[in-house]
Amino acid sequence: MSATVVLKFGGELLEDAARLSTVVAAIAAITDGGLPLVVVHGGGKEIDAALKVAGIAKQQVEGLRITDDRTLDVVVSVLAGTINTRFVAALATAGVKAVGLTGADGSSGLVDPAPPHRMVDGTLVDLQRVGIPSDAADVSLVSLLADRGFVPVIACIGLGADGRLFNVNADTCAGHLAARLGARRLTIAGTTPGVLDEAGVTVPLLDPAAIEQLIASGTATAGMIAKLRACAHALAHGVGDIVIVDGRNGRALEAAITSPSPTDATRLAAAVRT
Repeated sequence: MSATVVLKFGGELLEDAARLSTVVAAIAAITDGGLPLVVVHGGGKEIDAALKVAGIAKQQVEGLRITDDRTLDVVVSVLAGTINTRFVAALATAGVKAVGLTGADGSSGLVDPAPPHRMVDGTLVDLQRVGIPSDAADVSLVSLLADRGFVPVIACIGLGADGRLFNVNADTCAGHLAARLGARRLTIAGTTPGVLDEAGVTVPLLDPAAIEQLIASGTATAGMIAKLRACAHALAHGVGDIVIVDGRNGRALEAAITSPSPTDATRLAAAVRT
């Protein structure tokens, strides 16, 4: 297992200047300590806004975006262009040696076309130009950059074997990348204080069985389903430590990346010890 920590940031943390500043400050503080980091980001709300301007209807199921050709053009433009460049620029200004990438760079994000998505109720949905990370992906560029003190900042655009680009769910991308890198920890930061139960209270610990129960019971909905399934994949492929945290809280975010016992967050493990 490597010392690398993979961080996934939801786009809602990057579109607002104050939230972006909190994220950047946390990353800058951590890289000062020499911890190798790899960052994956989304950008859902800004994509939604750009689709509206383009007159393209948003289509989504269980946190996954149905992506036709026109939608993909917008996704690539917003993720790889606007958001990634803005994020890298903010990190560089804070002294972080950030490098903007997509899955096309170094074939780090090779994908296969996603099969029809089976919803919780059993319905099958064609996601179109959506990819799922391939075992053939070459993460050596990402690993090399992290090992040499750079911070790869990856927009979740995948590359198909036929050269076509694909939209990849950012949580799915981060979960697979953490597994391929043998990451010490995967931290997923959004705008909720971890995984919430039916009463809206943070669940402190989860194992794979509890993850499936949250999904099957309907307690986890929309984007949280994609997060939990990405976490389950990472756990099943050797990532032993995952934390889901509110990225608006700088103290909690730093703890979720570095602390052996993070608080104000949900910790996920292959087996929860009692």
